[in-house]
Amino acid sequence: MQIQKEKIIHTDVLIIGGGTVGCYAALTLRSLSKASVVIAEKADIRRSGCLAAGVNALNAYITKGHTPQFYVDYAKKDAAGIVREDLLLTMSEGLNEVTKKLEELGLVILKDEQGEYVTRGPRNIKINGENIKTILADAVKKLDDVEVINHLNITDYIVRDNRIAGALGFDILTGTAYEIRAKAVLCATGGASGLYRPNNPGFSRHKMWYSPFNTGAGYAMGIRAGAEMTTFEMRFIALRCKDTIAPTGTIAQGVGAKQINAKGEVYEDKYGLTTSQRLYGTVRENLDGKGPCYLKTEGLTDKEDEALLKAYLNMAPSQTLKWMESGKFPSQQNVEIEGTEPYVVGGHTASGYWVDTHRQTTIEGLYAAGDVAGGCPQKYVTGALVEGEIAAKHIVETALSKGLALTADEEQQLLADKVAEYNAFLSEERPFFTVEELEEAMQKVMDTYAGGIGSHYQYNERQLALADEKIDQLMDLAESVGAGDYHELLFVYELKERLTVCKVLIAHLRARKETRWHSFAENLDYPEQKDEWLKYVNSRMDEDGKIHMVYRDLVPGGSLYEHSH
Repeated sequence: MQIQKEKIIHTDVLIIGGGTVGCYAALTLRSLSKASVVIAEKADIRRSGCLAAGVNALNAYITKGHTPQFYVDYAKKDAAGIVREDLLLTMSEGLNEVTKKLEELGLVILKDEQGEYVTRGPRNIKINGENIKTILADAVKKLDDVEVINHLNITDYIVRDNRIAGALGFDILTGTAYEIRAKAVLCATGGASGLYRPNNPGFSRHKMWYSPFNTGAGYAMGIRAGAEMTTFEMRFIALRCKDTIAPTGTIAQGVGAKQINAKGEVYEDKYGLTTSQRLYGTVRENLDGKGPCYLKTEGLTDKEDEALLKAYLNMAPSQTLKWMESGKFPSQQNVEIEGTEPYVVGGHTASGYWVDTHRQTTIEGLYAAGDVAGGCPQKYVTGALVEGEIAAKHIVETALSKGLALTADEEQQLLADKVAEYNAFLSEERPFFTVEELEEAMQKVMDTYAGGIGSHYQYNERQLALADEKIDQLMDLAESVGAGDYHELLFVYELKERLTVCKVLIAHLRARKETRWHSFAENLDYPEQKDEWLKYVNSRMDEDGKIHMVYRDLVPGGSLYEHSH
């Protein structure tokens, strides 16, 4: 099997990823301009991205009596100071407006008798969000001059003299190779899962916290193109309900359940209440022989039982099914909790592209928003929407008049070279290793040497050096795998993307000589937090594949940050 067809498309704006950010950015672009837009989505836009299965709350909202600065302060404290306050503030200022627009599009937001949104804590509101993604997708489909290309896997940016010119990819179903030329590109591909051995290996390996189909593609393309990345060392590890990997916040915030150990002792106050500390406390209690750990739900009322059963149907029905199958509701049994494997995701931590206040990366004309953009943790769904809007506005204001011209011959050569690369994998009939074998090897390396579940999220410098060496070996082997069809070709590139992200992640873990976030980055050689490391750890990859670390001072609150190189 070979690539049979080639197609070159010209558009004003290319959006890579049709998830939360991609959809909302397209809506914003068309509301502000007549720019033509292409959305390249490797799945189907109606059920793609992190919102595919729905969500039961909007976790970033400025509730009554609070201000955007209140949200900034919360996120800054939770991240132990390593945030971009300019990004957090501009995000926070738009949260309520995008929520209003979501409701106008048809999202059901729960309200009390006074017509006010029902809150779930000081920053959250409750929704019926099982159809949130289809609402966004259907709104995009009604737009003029927006072409959605489903099943299109983008593999590479086109960059000349640090200016974006478009991207290259292939259709997973038909094998058509695409070159999409654009004046501006918005990367909205999400974060990276599947780097580490998961909680549920083997047949159930896709039962994980983060979307298993988010492979770090956007990170990897930017890394290879020389874009600057930030704070990959602030990994995200979710504290979840055991086995189902359902969210714990629905219980902790919804009914005020406390974290307890096997002796019934409340331990959460002992370690702290930030996101990483809640996880770290659970890890420590288990290591000290006081596990398993639970959320204390025994004794809840029948009404609270019913509320939890319904709430999980909106985003994690497996948890409701587990209760039903066991014959015991939450009020009759505490809910066991555990940590997941680590992820790189900028919607919860500060990992991702280094962007300016307008969400433009260090590559001119290339923007990043949502989980793929760094510096702005705790953005969740609504924050991702705001970032898509911010990027879209700046594209309209500045990027549409620029663009990078290539001759017809140059365009054809770019596509021809990429097709030759695709065909090389499709022609490999007897690869020594399969993609699945290399992926499992990668996950074992990361789990063992780079702070996975098996090592209780801890690592030291010697282990990281071994991880780096072994990932290099796997990257070499990945160049010789084969693909029997276009769908398997997708798996080839997902493996390559994950390995690239692993390489950069290891470099970041090695570079930060402290433990600022317990469990998220538990460095046994440097177990203390140090004031001298209150700075950003960034990186760039050169054309030879060597990673160079860049250390930047914190961006002060209230300022706007523009790239200066």
